[in-house]
Parts: sequence; C-alpha cells; structure tokens
Amino acid sequence: MANGQWYPPEWPDRIRALTDGTLTPVPARRAATVLLLKDTPDGPAVHMLRRRASMAFAGGAYAYPGGGVDPRDDDLQVRWAGPTRAWWAERLGVDRTGAQAIVCAAVRETYEEAGVLLAGPTAESVAGDTTGEDWEADRAALVARELSFAEFLDRRGLVLRSDLLAAWTRWITPEFESRRYDTWFFVAALPKGQRTRNASTEADRTVWIRPTEAAAGYDEGELMMMPPTIATLRQLSPYPTAADALADAPARDMTPVLARARLVDGEIVLAWPGHDEFTRRISAAPAAPAGGGPA
Repeated sequence: MANGQWYPPEWPDRIRALTDGTLTPVPARRAATVLLLKDTPDGPAVHMLRRRASMAFAGGAYAYPGGGVDPRDDDLQVRWAGPTRAWWAERLGVDRTGAQAIVCAAVRETYEEAGVLLAGPTAESVAGDTTGEDWEADRAALVARELSFAEFLDRRGLVLRSDLLAAWTRWITPEFESRRYDTWFFVAALPKGQRTRNASTEADRTVWIRPTEAAAGYDEGELMMMPPTIATLRQLSPYPTAADALADAPARDMTPVLARARLVDGEIVLAWPGHDEFTRRISAAPAAPAGGGPA
C-alpha cells in the first residue's frame, strides 16, 4: 500500500454486500479515546500505542488509549468536577447520562491503558504517582470489570476532573464493519507528576511522538493507522503547545464522521465526508475466483 491506511481485506466483499442489501449493519457501541499530549522543545507530542498484531480489530495499527463504555459508567454517583453533565451533554450531542458515561470511559480507559489518571482528591488537584502495587491492583480490577469506575473513585476519595478533557471530534465505524464503535475523541495534557506506561494487554509498544512525525511515518507506509487516527494527527500538527490545542477544542465541530459507500459508474466509491484522502474505489463485481477454468 502507498501509505499506512488500515484497510482489511474483507472490506470489499462486505461493502458489496451492504450496497446490494444482503448485509445488515450491526449497532455501533459507544466508545471514547484520548489524545494525551505533552510539550517538548519541538512542540507537543502525543501518546500512541501499537495494537498487537493478533488483535481481531485493527491489529498492528497505531492508536490512542481508549475503549468502549462500561454500562456502569452511567452511574450518577460518580464524583465529578469541571463542566456539568448538562454542558457535556450539549457538547457531545447526547443526554446527560450518556455524557457522563462517555467522559467516564475516556478517563477510565486512559488510566487502564496508559496508567494516567485524570482525577484528584479535589476539584483543583490531580493524583500523583499512580504506579504503586495498590494502584495497580485497582487498575487490574477496573480492566477485569470487577470494579466500576464510580466505586474506584469513591474508594480512593477522588473526583473525576472533566475540565482536564476537551472534546475534539467524533467518528463512527462504517456500517459494513463487523465491529462498530461510535467514538468520541478527546484531547488532554499529561498531568504533572504522572507518567505513561504500557499498561494495556492489547498493545505491544507505546511511544510519545510528534503528530508531524507520526503522520510522516503513515505517509511513507511505515506506521499503519485507521482513518480517524491519521486525521486527528494532521489536525494537531499546527499547534505549538498542548494548551493551544486544548484552547481551540471547544470550537471544533462534533458532527460525526461516517464513511459512506455508493455506486458510481459501475464502481463502489467509499468516502469519509470531509476527508478526501481516504476515498477508495472498488469494483462493484466480486473478484473472480483463483485458479483456471474447466479443461
């Protein structure tokens, strides 16, 4: 491939099935992911992980910490600081319960996969070093879903710092994909006193990398990424500091990006609105089976 765009080999057949009406889309699960930033002398770097090649979804691709909403993230007893749930509901385009669940998922998944916790003892503070054995035991319990995030915060006497997050964009997995997610992307700055680590069982590598450097690796075909990952990297590239990106985030359009497949002149055109670089053209006719014809 000319670049690092993640493109599963089964997609053409699934796209044809969707366009001819023989494929029924599966519902998209709510999810959240966080572009964790830290400043360097050359501009902000973003924390990325490489998904293990054995993963069924996007194996080998570079991504950000994130994952699906735990149904318990809707718990209204979550300790909360920052903009209200009503404010987040309007920003994210959901109801108040859904807004809390999505923000909780963003904070919880960042802790589960990167060891960074956007919460503190008070509304003005953040937790310090979270690498001790007792912290790790709680993190493992969260991953195993033995402990809800609300229970974790309560046990630790912590408050979720929603003000440390800023909503950036929203992407929905195409309708022809067998694993679908409705994902809200957030940006956040690495809190002072905390450090990232590869805490995810789904990743075999983590890096701090400048968005321009990561985008160059994608363009050269060295780093594989899904469309929303490379799109957000390109969007972050102009910012000189993490604070500048966070300051601009509230003005960003949160209209969901959803790939569409349509039939044009005998070809299926797969396009992501507003992101022409990902457009693909696929033959409407299935590929001929391998092997020779009858003797």
